[in-house]
Amino acid sequence: MRRFWPPVEAAQVDYERLRSSVLAGIPLLDGAAARFARAGLVALIERPTAEPVFVAVLSSADRPPWTPYDDPRTAALASGYGLLLAAAVADQATDLEPRAAGDQGS
Repeated sequence: MRRFWPPVEAAQVDYERLRSSVLAGIPLLDGAAARFARAGLVALIERPTAEPVFVAVLSSADRPPWTPYDDPRTAALASGYGLLLAAAVADQATDLEPRAAGDQGS
């Protein structure tokens, strides 16, 4: 894994894990390695096995003096959480959709 620029996509995490094991001379015998051997990088991109990594930077903010009761920081936090929740629900919905007989999956 790269120390200064960590991978953030699940497919990239799988690839970096496979790459580091090859460089170390340790063969991996998991699903990602089998898919990579069978279909190459496209297989890792289409169906990554690693969990996505979220990289976030937190910055502090002072409460504006004109809003003693309505904190805009709380509203920003709630809207960010709502965005992540909506993405998770949408991702779960696509995992539950039935596939056509000839569809190999994505």
